[in-house]
Amino acid sequence: MNATHHEILIVGAGLSGLSAAAYVSKAGRSVLVLEKTDSCGGLLNSFTRDGYVFDAGARSIENSGIIRPMLKDLGIEMELLDSRVSIGVESKIVDMESKESIERYKEVLETLYPDSMSDIRRIFHVIDKVYKEMDVIYGFENPVFKNFKQDKRYLFKELLPWMGRFLLAVWRMERMQEPVETYVARLSSNRALNDIIDQHFFKRTPAFFALGYFYVYLDYLYPKGGTGKFPEQLAKKVLEQGGKIQTDTQVTAVQPAKKLVYDSKGNTYPYDKLLWCADLKTLYRSLDTTDLDSKSIVSITNQSKKIFAARGGDSVFSLFLGVETSIQAFADITNGHLFYTPSRQGLGETHLSELKSLLGKKNEIQKEELFAWVTKYCTLTTYEISIPSLRDASLSPEGKTGLVVSFLLEYDLVKLGEELGWYDQFRLHVEHTMIDVLNRSLFKGLLEKIELQFSSSPLSIERRYSSSEGGITGWTFERPSPAISKLMKIASAIKTPIFDVYQCGQWAYSPAGIPTAILTGWYAADAICSGPQTKDRKLKS
Repeated sequence: MNATHHEILIVGAGLSGLSAAAYVSKAGRSVLVLEKTDSCGGLLNSFTRDGYVFDAGARSIENSGIIRPMLKDLGIEMELLDSRVSIGVESKIVDMESKESIERYKEVLETLYPDSMSDIRRIFHVIDKVYKEMDVIYGFENPVFKNFKQDKRYLFKELLPWMGRFLLAVWRMERMQEPVETYVARLSSNRALNDIIDQHFFKRTPAFFALGYFYVYLDYLYPKGGTGKFPEQLAKKVLEQGGKIQTDTQVTAVQPAKKLVYDSKGNTYPYDKLLWCADLKTLYRSLDTTDLDSKSIVSITNQSKKIFAARGGDSVFSLFLGVETSIQAFADITNGHLFYTPSRQGLGETHLSELKSLLGKKNEIQKEELFAWVTKYCTLTTYEISIPSLRDASLSPEGKTGLVVSFLLEYDLVKLGEELGWYDQFRLHVEHTMIDVLNRSLFKGLLEKIELQFSSSPLSIERRYSSSEGGITGWTFERPSPAISKLMKIASAIKTPIFDVYQCGQWAYSPAGIPTAILTGWYAADAICSGPQTKDRKLKS
């Protein structure tokens, strides 16, 4: 039995867990990070296959005034490349190089939908206003990574003048929490146009968050060597500062009354403070409330009901390709990160009422009917396409190109295919249809020399990362969320009803993403380290 005591025990070596561990270890506290998989990074990682480097999670990293100042604060040196984005519909591709590029995208939509010029102007008028608010919120280096108490000039010349504009921008943001679908529908009566705007995002994404992506597209970074270099450097910093990371360790039980965590191999881990940075359903499923007082049990039970009534957000299907085609052929078409819609028609009811009807049939559904829906969906949906070697040429073999092609795909549909015994056929049908659509539209003939092909589905994500319903950004917007969703209350997102147990990451705050994962990790570390150290640790110090 492993009974080594650590002041702070962290479950989950994703971005939030590693960020928290970096700051906890920097403060001189004893910390151990437990990770279920064989590597760190969680949904932000890279891997190599046959000479190609692929990013398995996020395709780029949004700076948001957080990434660069955090790295500087922790003393981590990492080469960050600009990650240029392109947006396209059918044959029209716009490279997002500056704010002026938004105007060019507007002109593309005016060409595609000439009868909706006034609608397009209304939509982009709102986008312009949101862009300005985003520039206030994310264009300023986040002050939590600054020692402004000692730097009086920064405090009075920069922070205080910014703070007023920040609070006003957040207030305006909170007024735009309406789902993007209904918000855009009030600006335009053209369903196809509206789909092209909103089908980039998860269903019922808050309007401000969705339309703010026109700012985000200009704020992406890409670590040289792949996105996985970011968590790799964080993990390295944790170890340099005396922290410990243990992979291939699946937590099976948490006993807060005794402050013990158990893993699947029968090992125990005593702790003073526990920080949970993994799936929250797994935490509440693993809780042993024996010997807790009745008030605590009631609070835990109430929160548990909210957690299990909620649902993981939309998931994705990702296709990984190695193509015997030079990188220049792709560079002539797009930047290294592309959001592409092959048809101006838009999804319409394909992913809404049609999908709901399909799922309602369950065991009565025919395989041909399911596959026909997939074919239609692949033709109309929006693709996120990442070409790592367009940002770092070393990430593909010479003369070849690696691509990661993804789109949102309903977890329940993939699960149904598995239950009916069609999972492998379903997965291959999706792969082949995606390739066919792109080979006939954006990449005409460029995908004919594929030497490497494999995929990841929502089920893959759920199984590898224990992410409920394969969710990649925490809770869905289609049901009430148990997470805090107001930016001004993000510091409170780390609280749980369990004594000396904290939470952070994509399940603790919504809308979730890389910036909020890091921030919740920082706030959790700050809360944990504000308490007294144990006697043993004081003696070691």
